[in-house]
Amino acid sequence: MNPKVQVPAEIEDYRDARWRREATCQVETAFDAERFVEQVGFAATLTDARRPGPSLYVAVCGRRDAVMPRNVQKDPEASLTWVLKDELVRRGSLYYAKLARGKTMFLAPRMIPYFHAVWGLRRGEETQRLSAPARGILRVLRNEWEMATSDLRHESRVADRHTFTKALDELQAAMLVIPSEVVYVPKFTYIWTLAVGRFPEALGRRVTRETAIREIARCFLDNAGMTVPGELARVTGLSRPEAGRGNRALVAEGHATMLAPGVYGLTAASLPNNPEGQA
Repeated sequence: MNPKVQVPAEIEDYRDARWRREATCQVETAFDAERFVEQVGFAATLTDARRPGPSLYVAVCGRRDAVMPRNVQKDPEASLTWVLKDELVRRGSLYYAKLARGKTMFLAPRMIPYFHAVWGLRRGEETQRLSAPARGILRVLRNEWEMATSDLRHESRVADRHTFTKALDELQAAMLVIPSEVVYVPKFTYIWTLAVGRFPEALGRRVTRETAIREIARCFLDNAGMTVPGELARVTGLSRPEAGRGNRALVAEGHATMLAPGVYGLTAASLPNNPEGQA
């Protein structure tokens, strides 16, 4: 078994700046959060230091060792992250959904075409690849455009709660349906809508799968500084062979260099001049 590759201290420092793991640049407002996601391209929502990659929760904490507590309701940083997540969903400038392998992520608009090229579903594929409950939910939303969870479950006639949730996850992973708002009064519910209604241009743009894989790899490497074996796949949901192809494509164009098997770093010419993304 190969030993785990350690990320060098200077790369961790680089990630601290890019991923807002420093108190001097932590996320405090919805504007900060939007700017953070725009910079990094994509970010997990509530992951902590135990998972690689940029995270809204870690950026709110402003430290690299942030760990989600057991009692999140009483934790001010977890609570703020949840409030910011709801506000970002409501504002609608970022793509938010449960994507590949059940990863709940925010995407900057520029990254939507690349994620869609890998995981999205075209209309002609729906009959073969979507379950009957998922097709029923999609049919209702195409007629009504948006609907609260309980109403959508009733109208789609998916009586079993587990089946309904699984079908919604299926539609989110296929980049067909997204939450457009979170409502707490009179009871907690998501409002669901068609992804293409909020992001028509980004979802209508066609790119090849190989281009998409390369650009996802580029986005991660630009903000991570270096990637170790399996890291890109864990963060994005790509398969490890595809993650490897994406990184090797960056090497081929001179954007990255292979430091060891499965280990890639930015070339000197590719390093951003401004790690903190300041204007």
